[in-house]
Amino acid sequence: MTPTHGTGGLAGDALGAADEGERTGEHGAEPAGGHGGGLGVGLEAGHGAGLGVGQGGVLGGEYEAEDRAEHPAEQEAELHAGFLAEAARWLHALFGPADRATAAVRRILDVGSGPGVASQALAEAFPEARVLAVDRSAALLARAEARAVAHGLADRITTQRAERPEEFARSGPVDLIWTGNVCRHLGDQQAALRSLASALRPGGLLAVAERGLPPRFLPRDIGIGRPGLQARLDAAAEEQVTARRSRLPGATSVVEDWPCLLASAGLVPAGTRTFLIEFPAPLDVPVRRHLRTRLHGLLTDVGERLDLVDRLTVEQLLDGDACTGVLWRPDAFYLTAVTVHTARLCRPHESA
Repeated sequence: MTPTHGTGGLAGDALGAADEGERTGEHGAEPAGGHGGGLGVGLEAGHGAGLGVGQGGVLGGEYEAEDRAEHPAEQEAELHAGFLAEAARWLHALFGPADRATAAVRRILDVGSGPGVASQALAEAFPEARVLAVDRSAALLARAEARAVAHGLADRITTQRAERPEEFARSGPVDLIWTGNVCRHLGDQQAALRSLASALRPGGLLAVAERGLPPRFLPRDIGIGRPGLQARLDAAAEEQVTARRSRLPGATSVVEDWPCLLASAGLVPAGTRTFLIEFPAPLDVPVRRHLRTRLHGLLTDVGERLDLVDRLTVEQLLDGDACTGVLWRPDAFYLTAVTVHTARLCRPHESA
């Protein structure tokens, strides 16, 4: 497990299995000020989202760029840039020596790109490659375009809007596919992996960030309510994600053994690595704001699964003026882990 820190961004949550939508193609939005990262369509109520793993329900969809500082996807993205950069360097090493990797990787697909933080990390790790950021949210893709412009990568990062898993393969063949927390939002996760695998060229690599460890940010006893609040919030979020998955179109139950699922998609597992993301107490203001946003989302999303005491405790944690609130607590911290599974296509796909 590798500890990482950062203040940049995190990409990729949830293309979703909706009706087929339009594609935006390539555009060139002007920067909207600053830079953000985040998830494809919003933060989840359980584990850390984007490439910090999530569980639970999506809190938000499209949003205006001016509101990015208040959007949970953008807030969490700012915490996870170090992880994404390190993960991109690790993927580079899986292709072999630096010169061979640079020559081998020319086309990269970032599925569930959100506002393009993973796209940026991949473009920087593979300087000869072009990156296609794919998401269902036009607003988030506009943020990805703005981010590319701001970082001098507009000539190598383009965007495409997509809704359904079968659209992934239309971008192939590609050398590397990165996807974070997308499959869990699709009813048939195995079929989604097969669709992603079909976009690879022989020798290409698929990197899937799914699950990991849920974020921890409170001690067991916080001095208000009953001890163990964090564990009960996690349990409620797990119940919620199970209920939501059962309602997805084409929902299919699978054992979430990702190396096995990748092998069943016709790929050869190439390695798994877990990245630790840690911000110890006392926290800076941006991290505290994200935790407050996260708690607000949890209360909205799973509040009905909590008893009255726990609901009131979360409300106290959300109080921006109280010393017991997460904006002021000296004991609040942020600790999560993201696991990335990789697999390689070692032979051409058979014709259908």
